[in-house]
Amino acid sequence: MFEAGCEPHSADLSRILDASGALRERLLTEPFERAVSQFPERIAIDFYGREWTYGELGAIVDHVARGLQDEGLAPGDRFGLCLPNTPYSVILYEAVLQVGGVVVNINPLYSPGEIAFLIEDSGAKMVATVDLEAVHGKVAEGVAACSVEKLVLCPMAEVLPFWKALGLNLFKRGALARKHKDVDYLDYRVLARITGAPREVEMHPRDVAVLQYTGGTTGRPKGAMLTHASLAANSAQMLIHLGEERDCPERTLGVLPLFHVFGLTCVLNFSIETAAEIVLLPRFEMDEVLAAIKRKPPTQFFAVPTIFNALGALPEGKAPDMSSVRTSISGGAPLPLDVRRTYEEKTGSLVSEGYGLTEASPIITCNPMMGRGPVKANSCGPAFPHTIIELRDPETGALVEEGPTHRGEICARGPQVMKGYWNRPDADERVFFEGALRTGDIGYIDEDGYVFIVDRMKDLILCSGYNVYPRVIEDAAYEHPAVREAVAIGIPDNYRGEAPKLFIALHAGSHLTREELNTFLKERLSPIEMPDAYEFRDELPKTLVGKLSKKDLVEEERAKREAAAARQPAETGEAA
Repeated sequence: MFEAGCEPHSADLSRILDASGALRERLLTEPFERAVSQFPERIAIDFYGREWTYGELGAIVDHVARGLQDEGLAPGDRFGLCLPNTPYSVILYEAVLQVGGVVVNINPLYSPGEIAFLIEDSGAKMVATVDLEAVHGKVAEGVAACSVEKLVLCPMAEVLPFWKALGLNLFKRGALARKHKDVDYLDYRVLARITGAPREVEMHPRDVAVLQYTGGTTGRPKGAMLTHASLAANSAQMLIHLGEERDCPERTLGVLPLFHVFGLTCVLNFSIETAAEIVLLPRFEMDEVLAAIKRKPPTQFFAVPTIFNALGALPEGKAPDMSSVRTSISGGAPLPLDVRRTYEEKTGSLVSEGYGLTEASPIITCNPMMGRGPVKANSCGPAFPHTIIELRDPETGALVEEGPTHRGEICARGPQVMKGYWNRPDADERVFFEGALRTGDIGYIDEDGYVFIVDRMKDLILCSGYNVYPRVIEDAAYEHPAVREAVAIGIPDNYRGEAPKLFIALHAGSHLTREELNTFLKERLSPIEMPDAYEFRDELPKTLVGKLSKKDLVEEERAKREAAAARQPAETGEAA
């Protein structure tokens, strides 16, 4: 039973620190085992009102873990999770880790080709998805193109409340999966019925726990090897950053996708670290979110700026009361100052901006929470506990002085930093400066140790906290026979933070409309990657050596925005 108003006390750090005060290297399974053994009666998951306690969840995970072992999953084997937020996301994640497997997180919004690439690159032995055709169809197509032993099919009706399950089975059967003839399926229910404890396996905290794929504009996504120790460290760092915990249960609103590194660490791992209840929602749908907040007020809320913006933009009387929230972080993209202030005024909850990257599990800096220190405008805060932030010259790697007048590439050292990229030693060499992880962002550190980001070296596009890679959009555009040149850049978007804009030059004599190109790309890109704007030109700008110049297009768009902003006051004045 949830209890409001519990008195906080200093966090028990003995479980995460060694005798010297350093973070203890832990298996990622340790916090889960602690939650199951010490708090078996606490609610672990709420999914549309259906609940599982930690004791119940622990028993299910044991069954599934043993079932995976019986199906041949061995330590070090990769297991793909292509799931929206459901109880299966938590169960299979913990079960795979328990048998020494490596979780490969796959975004279910990806196209079949993108899913196939992640499966093939990771060498996933098995993949799991839900039995909803909208997701299953793409996963099955991707699996059929790869060397996957089993596709674990998870029935949605099994985890829904009775009336929702009945409605799905009776009235929405057309939405259920149609099995692919070239895929070898394994029913999740077979795993869950297995009895007996999982066989013990030898594991070390420095073993890889998760392959979290990230990338850039110069190639395919790369799998960041996040170890048990690095992921467990980021949860521990969060506990130290907070400095306190409570005897009564915490409750996390789990709307961030668990396949995203921000959701993985904050919604899933940190909730288990604190034995919190996770109120899971498959997606951000405003009415469902508002109903969940009213039904079960959260005490922990992690989201991207798009979500804070949407909640803060609700009219008076409809904005939710979030005053029960004590731990709230915005991440995934810069949080505009006016968005933060509006959200806080409307909801009664403070939010702190954090900063990180996939390769750091992900948090490396964060503003103070619960009013324990200043939250500086446009800063992503000081270094996270047990983290060292350095500024380095992006060309030479030389250290740069701190201070508002000194700019450098932000680099990080800490126990949360990845082991390296999966099968990409060439990329490892480029992403570290003398052991410090390069972020690709330019910034400065003020006199109080707060980090400010002023520019981004990488030209990836941040849409609602997701990394959208221009190269993926450009490659899809080039598949159209009429397209001669294509360049994708990010443009400001009030709702998503950034949105893709695609510049196109056609072959001589070819004809292609915006609508035709849009239809063509919808078959090749996920909804997140779809351009919001198109611009057709006879020629696209190029560098002196003949390469397409993305930089020139970015500068042109910036100049247009500045010119429009300069005209606006005069036009307003004339209209008055």
